[in-house]
Amino acid sequence: MESLKLTMAAQDYDHFRDLTSGEVKAQGIDIIPLFYRPHDAFYRFMTYAEWEISEMSMGGYCSSVADGAAKGVGIPVFPSRVFRQSAIFVRNDESITRPEDLAGKRVGVPEWGMTAVIYVRGWLMHQIGISLSDIDWVQAGMNEPGRTEKAALHLPDGVKLEQIAEKSCNQMLIDGELDAIFTAAPPAGFRSGQIRRLFPDFQPVEAAYFDETGIFPIMHCMVIRNDIYERYPWTATVLTKAFGEARDRSVERLMNHGTHVPMPWAFLTVQDYHDRLFAGQEYWPYGIEPNRTTLEAFLQYCAEQGVTDRRLAVEEIFAKEVQTEARE
Repeated sequence: MESLKLTMAAQDYDHFRDLTSGEVKAQGIDIIPLFYRPHDAFYRFMTYAEWEISEMSMGGYCSSVADGAAKGVGIPVFPSRVFRQSAIFVRNDESITRPEDLAGKRVGVPEWGMTAVIYVRGWLMHQIGISLSDIDWVQAGMNEPGRTEKAALHLPDGVKLEQIAEKSCNQMLIDGELDAIFTAAPPAGFRSGQIRRLFPDFQPVEAAYFDETGIFPIMHCMVIRNDIYERYPWTATVLTKAFGEARDRSVERLMNHGTHVPMPWAFLTVQDYHDRLFAGQEYWPYGIEPNRTTLEAFLQYCAEQGVTDRRLAVEEIFAKEVQTEARE
């Protein structure tokens, strides 16, 4: 049988590299890699489904599943995972010094349905005790005006979200029109020193969040376009296995005592994270069960925040072929 030739859009991750280079083969599939920034890949797949396999925002993907508009089927391969207490930005003054100060304030987001923002709001609600209605929310482009919401929102009663097309969150924060910004990447004013992180030393805060909840936030998953999955459902299992093999080879490089990355003692850092975050399981786990705590929390956050109109079950968002494993 001739192999399927499938285009795949994703970032150039080291843990994907052996698959995109051809060192690792997905049985029956020839992957044609396309490297894009996440925002570009998400928009183009959600809007036009231009390629057969895509990296996708978890927030955008779950919203589309709930609304019956998903252009692809997910597999539990998670290329990007980032703790997000570091995603809260304030002016470089003393007006906001702790998360509790955000109650009653005006907070900007580039998109309500942005995955990083969903995790920050979930933390505020469940760990800090600030309800969504305690904040006046503003949606606007981060550094440029004009960014629009991609998800179809179902905001809870009492939650106010003002959409501003002619200004950016970055400039509004600097000018005092916002009190804080939640966003995945530092805004322009962070580089100029006008904006700072709420938690300059964010690692202990994020580690404490993990210790309390067991949640290691999943930002992105991989999806297979509907027409390909429907015609070739076996691609879900084959791709999940191939991504896992590529990840294993990446981790092996990182744990090698040589200098596979230009960082002294890198292998010690990786081993420390392995022991802290993944004790007793594979490093950077794929699959549903090793990640169920995080997935369940995220789907709860999505429903509470109106990113989805109901709470999805974990099994709804992944291909059925990857929900169980053959065992001897």
